[in-house]
Amino acid sequence: MNNMENEYRRRTVLSDKLIKQYNACIVQTASVFLNLSPAAITTDMINELSESCGITKGHAYAEYLASFCGLETSGKDKALFRDYFVPMIKELDTAAFINDPFYKNISIPSVSNGKWDLKMMSLKPCEAFVCDDFLVTDDKRLIPQLGFFMEEFKYPAILENEREWMTLMPNETVTTLPAIEKAYGNVLTYGLGLGYFAYMASEKPGVTAVTIVDISEEAISLFSQYILPQFPHKDKIRLICADAFDYAETKVKDGNFDFIFADIWHDVGDGRRLYNKLKEYEKYCPQVEYMYWLEKSILCYKDKTLWP
Repeated sequence: MNNMENEYRRRTVLSDKLIKQYNACIVQTASVFLNLSPAAITTDMINELSESCGITKGHAYAEYLASFCGLETSGKDKALFRDYFVPMIKELDTAAFINDPFYKNISIPSVSNGKWDLKMMSLKPCEAFVCDDFLVTDDKRLIPQLGFFMEEFKYPAILENEREWMTLMPNETVTTLPAIEKAYGNVLTYGLGLGYFAYMASEKPGVTAVTIVDISEEAISLFSQYILPQFPHKDKIRLICADAFDYAETKVKDGNFDFIFADIWHDVGDGRRLYNKLKEYEKYCPQVEYMYWLEKSILCYKDKTLWP
């Protein structure tokens, strides 16, 4: 990042080209940190810096992350730190997520079925994670959103071949909320996961039914046996084992759906291709309202004004 830092501090107004370069560098930096050392920053480090400097814990976390990148946050790299690192980091309160209705009311056992596992997992205090879609500023800065808790956070998860497929971490709940708020009438969702969207949608008086299409019989079996019986409105739920694309092409037009939500990807990485493919099937039900998980971030990757 050194050459970019030097150029950044020489300019007060950045060109579109430079902002695109910074965007790519910051996104890569956040990705490397999350994949290689998400728990490198500890509570002792955060508390000591926060108290000694009179800054928030989020600001202290950003200071450490920037220092790992070799930045001088109060010197030559002050502007870069202020514009990217400070708005990137969020201290979150576990209470806000523990009080989620699904979290409070659904008990997740440790059970397996074939390649699928249900279990509770945990984040260490100060362990970093993605907590929301990208933040895009008016001048086209693209800023990842990373969160941390100051205490351990336990969360439900479903894994396929030991890979987390869906978890009840902040990113899942926050980025699914817009679809939950919009859902109405006869709802279809592609992708089961833990059944979080189906649970929250079925709790709405304005939702009459929720049809879930998922390709895995094993995942459906785990859900049907251990999670669905705990739904207050399980009578609204209909489960179909099918490929989402086959169903979208051959069956969806017969369902008289009002709202369709798709969540069949693991993250933005595989989501971009699957999102593009699934969008093509909207033509079969043009009267339906569609929403897609992580659509905001997926569209950021498609936006050529944000990238070099």
